[in-house]
Amino acid sequence: MRFMRLGDSRRSDNVEDQRGAGVRRRGVGLGLGAILLVVAGYFMGIDPRTLVDFLAESQPAPPQAEAPAPQSAPASDHQVDFVRAVLGETEDVWSAYFARIGRHYADPKLVLFTSSVASACGFATAAAGPFYCPSDQKIYVDLTFFRQLASDYGAPGAFAQAYVIAHEVGHHVQNLLGVSAAAARLTSGADRTTENRVSVEMELQADCFAGVWAMQANAAHKILDAGDMEQGLRAAAAVGDDTLQSRERSTVVPDSFTHGTSAQRMRWFRRGFDSGKIGQCDTFSAGASL
Repeated sequence: MRFMRLGDSRRSDNVEDQRGAGVRRRGVGLGLGAILLVVAGYFMGIDPRTLVDFLAESQPAPPQAEAPAPQSAPASDHQVDFVRAVLGETEDVWSAYFARIGRHYADPKLVLFTSSVASACGFATAAAGPFYCPSDQKIYVDLTFFRQLASDYGAPGAFAQAYVIAHEVGHHVQNLLGVSAAAARLTSGADRTTENRVSVEMELQADCFAGVWAMQANAAHKILDAGDMEQGLRAAAAVGDDTLQSRERSTVVPDSFTHGTSAQRMRWFRRGFDSGKIGQCDTFSAGASL
């Protein structure tokens, strides 16, 4: 896998390595069913928190244990070094943006785990896929997801992985800017149609924010190589609701979309990249042009 141009990028210290240290439940592994749930739970009409709750309730309660102490990733772990470099680039871009608007950017933590992890949003297994928890402002990633993204869903490459991280950081930016709270107010007591529409708007905005990050980071540090943007667009296309539903159940149900179609996800990611401006990411006012 080609690793973008991150040799001179600052490595973030906000990566907590909990791989192999989490509480594991019997019978919960990464078989074929879990592999499908990883992407379905992350990109389709299944809220990761809902999936986490379901999996937690369906398994025996884990033994009580103290949370593992965060560890530094081994210096020789190239994949973790890549994650630290991408996270460092997001910190630099978003810190600069928040400074321009007179705000402070609180860096999120990125937690690496294997199989399962305890978060402030609940107990999670790898089947939930990468997710952001606003309660503790942490991003949770099992690195096996990246291999599955490449092998099972046709989205290989370093920038495809960077897109996933940047998307989750986009949700953190939404949280800090109050967008998440506003979305919660819009969906409070709302019907499922409204909930799904707001969810799509949130997810597409996070895609747009990922594009803004990529453009700004590349302008500052020339991190992208030829073909990287195409990798990101392929990843965005691969995880559209319509593409995933067609693949998984041969039936596309637009009313159930919660993340947007492949075309929408590519369009908003590209819009953020082409403009480099967060003001171009107002998915909530896009209406029919979403």
